[in-house]
Amino acid sequence: MSNVSRRNFLRLGACAISGACAVNALPAIGRAAESPDITTLRTTLPYPRIKLAAIGRLKAGVEHLTAYPDPASPVVLLKLGRPAIEGIGPDQDIVAFSRRCSHMGGALVFRAETGTFHCPLHYAMFDAQKDGLMVIGQATDNLPRIELELDATGDIYAVGVKGLLYGRQANVLA
Repeated sequence: MSNVSRRNFLRLGACAISGACAVNALPAIGRAAESPDITTLRTTLPYPRIKLAAIGRLKAGVEHLTAYPDPASPVVLLKLGRPAIEGIGPDQDIVAFSRRCSHMGGALVFRAETGTFHCPLHYAMFDAQKDGLMVIGQATDNLPRIELELDATGDIYAVGVKGLLYGRQANVLA
């Protein structure tokens, strides 16, 4: 009979199996580290440049509803009437956000008097002036912000998304 106890036998067995798994995984880890283009780790995707509106058509506190980057992604374009983080235009007060709550995708309602978006599902609130910052509620992420550009003629273009659109694992365009 051997002097190896059941406990030591199980420890040795677990170490042997762990070592075999680690040796088997090393070549794959090396190949991943050498690869210059790992698409699953990209955070910046190519977005289309789409005209959303002309600056002259926007009124302070009034929502301009549209979609970006595709028709399945509702967006609200706003002229807040006061400067905002990442705002564009002469007064730095034009911003755009996803209209779906980052918690469960509820259709957001903008309240001009407070400059906030409200979710009717669980009462989350997001501050439009502070880059879609989640103020209160069950959401764990801020609102996805649409990156905007203003050209010399006064046209406003959407050029990207900062944050993950609700219901997507990645902001991949089909």
